[in-house]
Amino acid sequence: MSYRPKTRLGILGGGQLGRMLIRETITLDVDVHVLEPDPDAPCRHICHRFTQGSFNDFDAVMAFGQQVDILTIEIEHVNVYALEKLEAQGKKVFPQPSVIRLIQDKGAQKEFYRKHGIPTPDYRLLEAGRISEHTDFLPAFQKLRKGGYDGKGVQSLRSVDDLAKAFAEPSMLEKAVDLDKELSVIVSRNERGEVATFPVVELEFNPKANLVEFLFSPANVSAEVEATSQRIARDVADRLGIVGLLAVELFLDRKGNVLVNEIAPRPHNSGHQTIEGNATSQFMQHLRAILGLAPGDTSILHPSVMVNLLGEEGFIGEALYEGLEEVLSWKGVNVHLYGKRFTKPFRKMGHVTIISETLAEAKFIAKKVQETLKVKSV
Repeated sequence: MSYRPKTRLGILGGGQLGRMLIRETITLDVDVHVLEPDPDAPCRHICHRFTQGSFNDFDAVMAFGQQVDILTIEIEHVNVYALEKLEAQGKKVFPQPSVIRLIQDKGAQKEFYRKHGIPTPDYRLLEAGRISEHTDFLPAFQKLRKGGYDGKGVQSLRSVDDLAKAFAEPSMLEKAVDLDKELSVIVSRNERGEVATFPVVELEFNPKANLVEFLFSPANVSAEVEATSQRIARDVADRLGIVGLLAVELFLDRKGNVLVNEIAPRPHNSGHQTIEGNATSQFMQHLRAILGLAPGDTSILHPSVMVNLLGEEGFIGEALYEGLEEVLSWKGVNVHLYGKRFTKPFRKMGHVTIISETLAEAKFIAKKVQETLKVKSV
């Protein structure tokens, strides 16, 4: 098979995921075009062509799609109608519009799992304003069917007393799991159906922002849980027929059951440590998949911990990084700033990956990084 350089790759979205993907496109000599509404987006000055426009606008996506050879996304909330039309015209769109449409609706996701026998927590689909009819299902998590992102659109309902804060829009009620750990598997699949999975990682969440705070690679799980998690991830990718990267977020309950929480059809926060920690990064793996190339080696090179760099509470404005020089002097510390000019509480401003000979040592340094490196405002 021959490879043609200078492929024009279009990315819908110009945030940090696109920024890290562009870094890898240089290696394969790919030209990158970006469609993004924010004129100060992280991708603005590092792509070959930047188009300011909404990836939710049908006409903007259609016009953008005519300028590129392959379309991909860094966010799910895009105009899928335009992508379907582009695909029908013969344009390569990866992940496919049918996959994006499914994943835009958390309720449809759950129905997909049930149809294909993929293990997932019990759930109920709720019409608007009908939450009071399902008090027997509590405690549970209510998730908006559409529009939720980065912890938004999700809330815990423990008892009838919590119903006052319930979402009024169509939603999905997911039974609370007796949780042991939250895990994730990144899986890739190309047009030939070649699938590769990264080793399982373990996630710790910030309880206030419902965002990943720490990621541990490898996960502290049994060989059986590792194998089961990777098998489930492969099964989901194959059932979807996805071309590209898929993040499969998982629950491990206290009985040892592995359950699918949610999926994301793109590079994901739970794969950032692969840049330094694995033989192939998740971003290169995504590129390989959508360009029709064989998957890369997913082996872990070093135990690693990723720390999300979030905007500090009480600070809004132009970003200022305190402690950066100090943490950069520590062995194994790799800082990635996302190029966002302005900070606000809990905004993802960057991440830090710590690699070490042992996971215990990486965890120790990661705690020091979190205590030292702060995102404040000028």
